[in-house]
Amino acid sequence: MAWNNVPAINEIDIAEKRLFMRLDLNAPIGEDGNVSDLTRLEAAVPTINYALARSCRIVLASHLGRPKGQIKKEYSLEPVAKALANLLDHEILLADYPVGDSANQLTRQMRTGDIVMLENLRFDPGETSNDANFSKQLASYADIYINDAFGTAHRAHASTAGILDHLQGASGVGFLMEKELTALQRLVDDPARPFVAMLGGAKVSDKITLVRQLLKQCQTILIGGAMAYTFLAAQDIEVGRSRIETDQIELAGQLLMLAAHNKVDLVLPEDHVAAQNPDSEETLLMGPGVSENWMGFDIGPRTQELFCKHIEGAGKVFWNGPMGFFEKHAFAQGTKAVAEALGKSTGYTVVGGGDSAAAIRQFGCHEAVSHVCTGGGAALTFLEGETLPGLAALLQAQPR
Repeated sequence: MAWNNVPAINEIDIAEKRLFMRLDLNAPIGEDGNVSDLTRLEAAVPTINYALARSCRIVLASHLGRPKGQIKKEYSLEPVAKALANLLDHEILLADYPVGDSANQLTRQMRTGDIVMLENLRFDPGETSNDANFSKQLASYADIYINDAFGTAHRAHASTAGILDHLQGASGVGFLMEKELTALQRLVDDPARPFVAMLGGAKVSDKITLVRQLLKQCQTILIGGAMAYTFLAAQDIEVGRSRIETDQIELAGQLLMLAAHNKVDLVLPEDHVAAQNPDSEETLLMGPGVSENWMGFDIGPRTQELFCKHIEGAGKVFWNGPMGFFEKHAFAQGTKAVAEALGKSTGYTVVGGGDSAAAIRQFGCHEAVSHVCTGGGAALTFLEGETLPGLAALLQAQPR
């Protein structure tokens, strides 16, 4: 996709204009009711500050969680607005609903330098259904549209796609979206070899298309996390009570054969940190399989060493998905080991959002890698070679 035909915000005349800025402010809210991780908010600051410096009136829009078209207090953007206002050192007024009387009044009364945040877009069912009327109402709040929400670019929602059917002015991407797309495009285009992909997480079914695509590009694919046990089962290796997708075992076998046909080294765990349940204090090291009544929760030290050697010798690495149940200390060492190896790598290294982004930060290696994506689903869709609907809508909206 020729996404670079979409202008960035600094290529558009935005001075003193009304801007609709779609952001991804889907941040975790702690038990105290405050934002517990500011990563996504901090990522949005450069684009907002650029617009403020050009005397814009700014309408911010985001979703938070999955309220499924209903107003739910626990999904209100109020704590997000408060935290973002502190980061910007600038007042943010919050409308009580994404469209309607409050939003209409606040956006009409805006003066130079004002910021209005619409309440959670997903409070209205029209957001996820890409409803034309809802899209039209959102478009009425601005002259120019800027999408800086990479984490939602793989969704054809009203605020990422439909709004552009009703907007008369210019449209483009913010600095975060530009940075994300540039980083992922380099991962695809950079000729550095070997290209190593490291995939973890729970489900093979979530990553079938990605694995097929990577088998055309990579020299090595490292498989960890719960999804590894479905691949091991396909090789008739005992997996005990480890989490597997029984309906994907045949497909996993086909992917193993395809890897061999493509001369791709698809590497599975050789040993495991096992327990009888995730809360058990008793763990055992097992390999190559997992004994009956036991469950694998992390890659073992032999596998850690093997994976790290592949990472250290790579020209470029893409990582998506933890190697184990890293939220528990007893099962965190595998993910920690590969995160540290990634941080030490001299190759081009990209972490694909989600749990792996949380892990690389947890282990203090995020500043040592080339790029950490803010959106896992969007990163995977991009690398699968699929069209990102949010980007496609922006391309379609550009003047011919």
